[in-house]
Amino acid sequence: MRDGLTLGEGYHHVRGSSHAEVVALEDACAKGHEVRGATLYVSLEPCNHHGATPPCTDSIIAAGLARVVIGALDPNPKTNRGGIEHLRASGIEIDLMDDEWARDLIEQFSVAIRLNRPYVTLKMAASLDGFVAPKPGAYWLTGEASRERVRELRYWHDAVMVGAGTARADDPLLTVRPPHARMRPYARVIVCEEHAIPSGSRVLHEENGYARTILVAPTGSRGEFRDLEDRAECIFVGPDDAARLDLGAALVALRGAGISSLLCEGGPTLAAALLAAGVVDRLVWIVAPVRLENPEAVPALAGDLYQKLLAWDFETAERSGDDLLLTAKLGRDV
Repeated sequence: MRDGLTLGEGYHHVRGSSHAEVVALEDACAKGHEVRGATLYVSLEPCNHHGATPPCTDSIIAAGLARVVIGALDPNPKTNRGGIEHLRASGIEIDLMDDEWARDLIEQFSVAIRLNRPYVTLKMAASLDGFVAPKPGAYWLTGEASRERVRELRYWHDAVMVGAGTARADDPLLTVRPPHARMRPYARVIVCEEHAIPSGSRVLHEENGYARTILVAPTGSRGEFRDLEDRAECIFVGPDDAARLDLGAALVALRGAGISSLLCEGGPTLAAALLAAGVVDRLVWIVAPVRLENPEAVPALAGDLYQKLLAWDFETAERSGDDLLLTAKLGRDV
């Protein structure tokens, strides 16, 4: 930008392609603008290392820019402040805004880099009185508008995850409909413990644009999954005699499998376990305008966590058809 005129714009389209800084410089040149002495505005600190692309700092310096305004630091230790230091050493003026909006843009990336696990979004649905169904079994609680929002949520994450109990009861496909083109195949994850899911489960069917379904289980239950290892990617965590699944270790293993963000749509047991483990980064809570309480009603969360949920601070509240959709950013101490 120079004298209030935007010379060029750009964003990072897909992994392996030019970063936003380079795209913006190319856009300015294509429009015939001289960028030497101009100011560059970026949401994230320009990278200063060789990865899938060369360092953006080199392109900025070569272009002769006079000033760079940065929204947020890069949490990747390969760059963190290194980009700023390189640019300053080359005589470029730097303004670091440390802006909340800029940090929100890299929320998923930041968690995956800092904690070496996927960013976890927990989607929950509940009636006004805190139940997910009037009795055990499949039940459509929310309306079509909310179900469409959830399908879009799946698209914005690398994978969707449910527990084995949900997979057995609902036999879901866990797909994005209509399908979206992705650079990296979308993944489906089933969290298991002592028992595998049926070999005929729909989630194990091959789907165009999807990676093989991932089954995560404790190493001590490996024998239960022998018949599924040719149909799914089975990941076992913990010591050889582990009978219970360590969710923290499971998330680290999923990060090692290339998953940086995860949408959990599991039932009350898995949701409560993730919250108790303090690994939920964002909550999406959909409230349906019905009451379901009866002796057989299924609570939205196992244990007493539902009462704690009511005390959390929600960032947004909006209508979704007849439902109410709430979101909250959670700390690791939840």
